[in-house]
Amino acid sequence: MSEVRVRGQLICTTEEQARVVRLHLPEHIALTRDEPGCRSFTVTATDDPMTWTVEERFDDESAFEEHRKRVTGSEWGRVTTGIERRYSIEGHPH
Repeated sequence: MSEVRVRGQLICTTEEQARVVRLHLPEHIALTRDEPGCRSFTVTATDDPMTWTVEERFDDESAFEEHRKRVTGSEWGRVTTGIERRYSIEGHPH
C-alpha cells in the first residue's frame, strides 16, 4: 500500500465562511492528527484571509478513506459544506 497525499487550498468566498473556518479549524486539525494512519495534516493561513493551504499525508488508502468518513459526519464537515476545496490527491484512485 502506498501513502496518500493531499495538497491544495480551502477557499472562502465570504467573511462568514472565513470566520467559520477560523472557529472550527483547530479542533478539526487536532482530531485529524489523532486519527490512525495520519502522518501529517497542516492547514495554514495564507496572505489572503479567505484562503488556506492544505497538506495531508496518510499511511494508505484505507486510512485516507477512514478520514473522509469521519469528516463527513463531523462538525467540521457540517459547517464547511459550502466552502470550496481545490485539492490534488496522489496515491488514491479518485
